[in-house]
Amino acid sequence: MSSTPHRPPVDPLTVGVLVLAVAAVSSSAPLIAFAAAPALAVAFWRNLLAVAVLGPFSLARRRAEFRALTVGEGRREGWYCVLSGVALAAHFATWMPSAQLTSVAAATALGATQPVWQGLIARWQGRRLPYAVWAGIAVAVTGAVLATGADFAVSGRAFAGDLLAVTGGMFAAVYTAFGERARTTISTTTYTTICYGVCAAILLVVCLVGGVRLHGYDSGTWLAILGLVAGAQLLGHSMFNYALRRISATTVSVLVLLEAPGAALIAWAWLGQLPRPLALPGLALLLAGVAVVVLGGARAGRRPEPAPVPADAAPPTG
Repeated sequence: MSSTPHRPPVDPLTVGVLVLAVAAVSSSAPLIAFAAAPALAVAFWRNLLAVAVLGPFSLARRRAEFRALTVGEGRREGWYCVLSGVALAAHFATWMPSAQLTSVAAATALGATQPVWQGLIARWQGRRLPYAVWAGIAVAVTGAVLATGADFAVSGRAFAGDLLAVTGGMFAAVYTAFGERARTTISTTTYTTICYGVCAAILLVVCLVGGVRLHGYDSGTWLAILGLVAGAQLLGHSMFNYALRRISATTVSVLVLLEAPGAALIAWAWLGQLPRPLALPGLALLLAGVAVVVLGGARAGRRPEPAPVPADAAPPTG
């Protein structure tokens, strides 16, 4: 992938979108834990139903954009959308089962390692993150673990869930990195339609091969799935994808950490999973880390680039 893409300045609409996205994704882990359905099936339905909502609008309003992604230079951007969908499928296939194998708090906290992987991807792309951003990432991830009261149980089931949650965080970083690149030229609706469509197709194959039951759920489970579509998928993932036009993937990944205390509070109020006493200081650390990353990234973005020296400039005399 190429170097840092050019971004327009952050506007109040983007700030509001990010607040809405954080609130929406906070409901994800509790709804997954509540749903009486296999996690992979829930992941498939939330993506398929999201495409069913976005697809008609995208095909009606963005036909020229879809065609442009199949010819010439547009093919590369189209591949970014496809690869993002593959990474999203891998994220769902690993992280969503983790929320049913271990506690919501542990799954959310371990998935919160995404900014670390995002920073490493940015470094691999040739971008040098300021030390303040790395420090903020470390503080925010630590705060997320404390705020959720993550309990890394010693049982084999919980340990498998913990490993899946970390892997899910890694794939989430890959998904966001490809999305950042695609969103420099592609509209949100076109990108999300392709990405969610590819993700749903892959998850369908996985479910069919693995014999995962895709129907026959009770009404409460279907309501939970619809809640995931409306909240975490359309108002969460899609709004974060919208923000990638103006916010770097690393900053978005850190902002996603604010999901952790929200998910823990919902799990406490709804599922009776009580947060531990370290929740409040952990939340303070999390907010401090997010502030450091946002301010450090903004300061780096305002730093002027050094003026290039002409190749044929004459050496100074005298």
